Amino acid sequence: MSHRKTNGMTGEQENLRRRSTADSSENHADPEQHQRFPRRPSQSDRLCVGPHHPDLAVAETPSPDASHHFCHYTPKCLLAVHRGGQSGTPARSTPSRFGEEGWHDASTKTTIRAENEVEANREANNYKFGFRKWKGNVTERPIKDRSDIVKELYSDLNTVKPQAGSVITCGNIAYVFLFGWWISLIYFLICPVMFLTICGAPYGKLCWKMTCYFMWPFGKSIKKASDAGKKCCVKFPNCEPIPEERDTEDSKDLSRVKETTPLLVSSPVPIEIPVPEPPSKKPSPHWCRFNTYVWLVLGYPLLAVVHSLACLLSWLLVFTIPVAKMNARTLGTILLMAPEDVQIHKLEKTHGCETRVVLCCYRAFNVYYYKYTVQGINIFALNLLPLVLVTLIIGYTDRGHRYFSVEAKFATAISSIIPLSYYIGMGIASIAAQSNFAVGAVVNATFGSITEMTFYITALLQGHRAASKCYEEIVKAALTGTLLGCILFIPGICMIIGGIKHREQRFNSRSAGVSSALLFISIGGVFAPTLFSKTYGNLMCESCTNTPGNVSAPFVCRDCHYDTSQTDPHLVLSHIEPLVYTISVMLPAAYLIGLIFTLKTHSHIYDIHISDGHGGHGHAGHHVVHWSRWRALAVLIVATLLMAACADLTTENIQPIIAHSSVSQYFIGVTVLAMVPELPEIVNGIQFALQNNISLSLEVGSCIAVQVCMIQIPLLILFNAFYDVGFVLVFSDIHLWASIFSVIVVNYIFMDGKCDYFQGTALVVVYLILLALYFFAPSPRSC
Repeated sequence: MSHRKTNGMTGEQENLRRRSTADSSENHADPEQHQRFPRRPSQSDRLCVGPHHPDLAVAETPSPDASHHFCHYTPKCLLAVHRGGQSGTPARSTPSRFGEEGWHDASTKTTIRAENEVEANREANNYKFGFRKWKGNVTERPIKDRSDIVKELYSDLNTVKPQAGSVITCGNIAYVFLFGWWISLIYFLICPVMFLTICGAPYGKLCWKMTCYFMWPFGKSIKKASDAGKKCCVKFPNCEPIPEERDTEDSKDLSRVKETTPLLVSSPVPIEIPVPEPPSKKPSPHWCRFNTYVWLVLGYPLLAVVHSLACLLSWLLVFTIPVAKMNARTLGTILLMAPEDVQIHKLEKTHGCETRVVLCCYRAFNVYYYKYTVQGINIFALNLLPLVLVTLIIGYTDRGHRYFSVEAKFATAISSIIPLSYYIGMGIASIAAQSNFAVGAVVNATFGSITEMTFYITALLQGHRAASKCYEEIVKAALTGTLLGCILFIPGICMIIGGIKHREQRFNSRSAGVSSALLFISIGGVFAPTLFSKTYGNLMCESCTNTPGNVSAPFVCRDCHYDTSQTDPHLVLSHIEPLVYTISVMLPAAYLIGLIFTLKTHSHIYDIHISDGHGGHGHAGHHVVHWSRWRALAVLIVATLLMAACADLTTENIQPIIAHSSVSQYFIGVTVLAMVPELPEIVNGIQFALQNNISLSLEVGSCIAVQVCMIQIPLLILFNAFYDVGFVLVFSDIHLWASIFSVIVVNYIFMDGKCDYFQGTALVVVYLILLALYFFAPSPRSC
């Protein structure tokens, strides 16, 4: 938004502009004070994007004269001058465009910092209604700008740093039992073999050194003999320390002179500084020795297998990734060095100076490795990716279940959906962050529900081929389970974890009210055909008995249900199907009205400011995207195809489990089939709650629940209209009353705009009670 400076600008407005410029310069000049006290968000670093939810818990309230701005991310300085407003005028004296209530919403805006334009777009999309919420970054973050904990995760274990505390920890002791003893044992067995070759005796000594090292590598360092003693602390010769200047008048005058002296002064006499050429790197002479090739034949192959196995196991365990790095460095560097160059030293206390070595490890276990990413991909999603290939291989090659049981195939297939759902979510976030609003909306609408829709359609097709209505009941149970989990479990677990850390959290009750209203509309529309069938259908019972010889005795009936097909064959075709099609049109229309309400007409409810994390300076405009738009689109397509294959294997192997399981089919559909694909969303919600952003945590669940009712179910009805698989939108009683009760409970929780761990506990307990109800419920008649 641009503001023209007119000739009639008042003196107070000019003073306001000057003070704003001075405040901005002071904030950049004193970074230490900037860290201690939150800087007032100025227009120079503010990204004003609507529509968004304000995060009241991290609220950084703008000045009362703040107005609504809708502009693009830019590090340029913008000045907002309010017409007719005085600097000393109270906040309520200036009426808001949206009235008194609108001013209350405007006073609770949130400023969220973003590193660059793409991250700013991602943060903005998180607060847009109907967009998938994504916590992870879609651009690379420089390591130097991150915390010391994260820097340690990406270290190469080649620096000796000042270490506080003891190296005797539970994780290091666990390393001895998990890895240390058998790696040391292999070295101990190879050691005499190398000594017996006589010429390989130097490598025998190396094996003995490594035996002792890998038994307890902590507090030790491996150096190269030629590099021993070299430190990364550079000392310049012929330099004397400069004494500290005292705060005197002369020193102040001298400092003023120094401050006014230009940094670049042209010198009349050119000075040539000779730059020595770097010495050419010569190959090590040990590669010309015979014992090196004896070592490569007798010792190195076995150790390569051992270290590769240890590296793989420790990498899969995630929290032991330092062990994987240590084994990789040993295999690729240390074992290929000359044996006399390998020196192992016990670390001594260093005083502020870091020393560069070949290998140095302090801890084998680090709990913060759940944050570790490779090309922006979380380590857990990366480690689960091979599981997808294993699922496809054993699922499509072992059709006769000779080598793998049905239970094993089902477990691998349902688990493979988790990483694929993660890749789909990251692909959607990457494309939406690098594109305009229209493209982002289209991508979220098409791929946002692709995980659930793939499973539902494959299950209905499998039931149609098997001529069994059991699959339809499983799909309905999965739909209801997704609703219950997103309404009760996701907000509840986020409130518990966030409340334990932050005691009490606040959210925008106005935006939560919009989601609650849409949930009421969704539940009413989805279960309207069910209520219709109960009103006009007959109560049918499977077995009715009475006392023999006593006509007046009442009948005892079991397994009673409402059936519309027995009373009037044309009732379903003439009444229920038109009702279902009408609802399938009205629900997306209501969703569209919600989009217009939140994104256009009442966007001030969700308004939020996203500022440049560098204050408009630095490398705010330079960023490296993890996935380009074409790469993200390719990942989306491949992940969708793999998702379809895994969903097909899941539905193919679920029938034997259902047939021979003592657990109700309702329970399997409500829990496993409904919540496993939503695990990445649950993790995102928990991460938002830990950062005191409970607004986004609640929106994660509400957004999925609304999309299930207003997008996914109408799409299933549309699919059934073109390819009849027998899907009828009539749910059982247990689904009806559980969903209605859940919406009422969560609407009561969202009323006051505050939450704590007790309210979260109440939601989780209600969810567990409903799960117990499904667990003890009898299986559907069609199963």
